[in-house]
Amino acid sequence: MIYRQQVSGTSYTFDGLVEVMAKATPLRSGDQLAGCAAESDAERAAAAWTLADLPLQTFLDEEVVAYDTDEVTRLIIDTHDREAFSAISHLTVGGFRDWLLDNASRDDGPQRIASVTAGVTPEMAAAASKIMRNQDLIAVAAATEVTAAFRTTVGAPGTLATRLQPNHPTDDPRGIAAAVLDGLLLGCGDAVIGINPATDSPHATADLLYLLDSIRARYDIPAQSCVLSHITTTIGLIEEGVPVDLVFQSIAGTEGANSAFGVDIKLLREGNEAARSLHRGTVGDNVMYLETGQGSALSSHTHLGVGGKPVDQQTLEVRAYAVARDLQPLLVNTVVGFIGPEYLYDGRQIIRAGLEDHFCGKLLGLPMGVDVCYTNHAEADQNDMDTLLTLLAVAGVAFVSTVPGADDVMLGYQSLSFHDVVAVRRTLGLKPAPEFEAWLKKVGMTDDAGKLTNFDLQRSALRALTAAG
Repeated sequence: MIYRQQVSGTSYTFDGLVEVMAKATPLRSGDQLAGCAAESDAERAAAAWTLADLPLQTFLDEEVVAYDTDEVTRLIIDTHDREAFSAISHLTVGGFRDWLLDNASRDDGPQRIASVTAGVTPEMAAAASKIMRNQDLIAVAAATEVTAAFRTTVGAPGTLATRLQPNHPTDDPRGIAAAVLDGLLLGCGDAVIGINPATDSPHATADLLYLLDSIRARYDIPAQSCVLSHITTTIGLIEEGVPVDLVFQSIAGTEGANSAFGVDIKLLREGNEAARSLHRGTVGDNVMYLETGQGSALSSHTHLGVGGKPVDQQTLEVRAYAVARDLQPLLVNTVVGFIGPEYLYDGRQIIRAGLEDHFCGKLLGLPMGVDVCYTNHAEADQNDMDTLLTLLAVAGVAFVSTVPGADDVMLGYQSLSFHDVVAVRRTLGLKPAPEFEAWLKKVGMTDDAGKLTNFDLQRSALRALTAAG
């Protein structure tokens, strides 16, 4: 379908929904690289105006990626809840934005938003986000409540959990243990203690899983661990009896991009079922840890939609959340600035993408986290990360990733430090996951008000971690 819009006497034409969505997107380098970005601010405004006037039903009638050739599209359409959609089916995209903002201001807003979640497709969520200000994205996300649980509960209102990321270039147990100790002493690790392994070998992965599980069990820490190996490696280790808490996998928004990761929906479901069969959770059975990031489909040249047109990276990112939603995960993490400036050029684009991803994920019913990060060759710095962290914390992000000193020495990118989370928790009055908070108090690391104490490491049993290995 051809869409037309006139702005200040100039007529703009958009060839189909794919093009409207792409050109309505706030400027980012990845869309310029793909050749689908608006050529001017005026064209972007015209596309946004066109998008705002589209009925939500359009996204059920007109595909972005073809149903017949893409299993993600089939998942989106085949699982769509028409009954939940009925409450908003009469709205346009602009009307849906207004509906969300209205409910964000109501006492019963979380319940009203949750009641339509199953009727919102990723494309609807992405479309609404494209015509929202940052403030809108924050307000609606803050009013949307999503929780998940394994040994801790993430996403509860008034909490901010963390991934403790103790990566080491050689997977040295002593280096990993030291980083784990550093994070625990600063109240981090309640979302997951998760290692990116230096190698994906099953043997090395198993060694790391045993190390993390021994630390958890020794100190009775209410936390879950994960080694971020490929899902096939993890399934094999489950079959061998290795202590697996969570199954990790990177996912994307098209069948082709997921194939590039070596997965499909069937395999992801198999991993989910395998981990749940272990019954290792204590307060819940959400066992999947999924990572995404804008630009992943473009980087594997699997970003083309209907008519061979490039689909904008943000829409494809949100389609990945449909895959995540199918798996009822514990954690969904958009690694927002990791891929590089080819996709998100500077701090402004990274901040905007982080807020978009978080809003869309929560709207679709996911416990969304963000790795607030950038690569050293991006036009960004730690001030940008401070800004994004604070905005996400206000917006009710479930968790963020933290590494020693904010510098991941193995993966070579900049993220958040343990201290950053301490600061934002105190500033905004946020707490760790409730089960983890109780443990911190039990071992004397926090006082009755939840503030970190002057902890005596010399007298603590945790000191033994420094001799691990």
